[in-house]
Amino acid sequence: MTLVERLTRIFDEGHGKPLDGLLTDERFAEPDPRPAAVLIAVTDRPDPGAILTRRRADMRSHPGQVAFPGGKLDPGEDVVQAALREAHEEIALPPAEVEIIGATDPYTTGTGFVVTPVLGVAPPDLPLRANPDEVESWFEVPLRVLFDRSNYRENSTFWKGADRTYYEMDWDGYRIWGVTAAIIANLSRRLELTELWER
Repeated sequence: MTLVERLTRIFDEGHGKPLDGLLTDERFAEPDPRPAAVLIAVTDRPDPGAILTRRRADMRSHPGQVAFPGGKLDPGEDVVQAALREAHEEIALPPAEVEIIGATDPYTTGTGFVVTPVLGVAPPDLPLRANPDEVESWFEVPLRVLFDRSNYRENSTFWKGADRTYYEMDWDGYRIWGVTAAIIANLSRRLELTELWER
């Protein structure tokens, strides 16, 4: 069975019923948040990984933060089209190389967006290039590390007049936290991924 077939089965099983208690920043959200999408591109290798980026340190919004490739929807786009377009713009990931598994639970941020993560599979070792206008670097983290909730620390901060809990982990000099870590935490509750590497 291919990785796409296994991930599709795991994805469909995990999204077959409602799930309470998903992480969200909805209580901090602004009115009328804008739709956005990110691509969780899983590399088709024996030890599958996911591709993330680090934004440039001088960006006006979210400088230096680790994120999945993505951004707000353009007029007429759906979440899959937006996620693929942004991944192409940010790291030169060809849309035609990505096999889409599906869209998972939207995440409402406290900065004005409703972000829909889109899960897909891409060939390993593509000649990706960070767009210097937006992205400082890209990197890959094994799913067995990224989706292991025991690797994350739980922290809290006072933000917008209330205590906000967030999760973070360090990987090879990168800090994965905030919305990105929350999206991973939510999806890790949907997907029983251990069978991908326990073979």
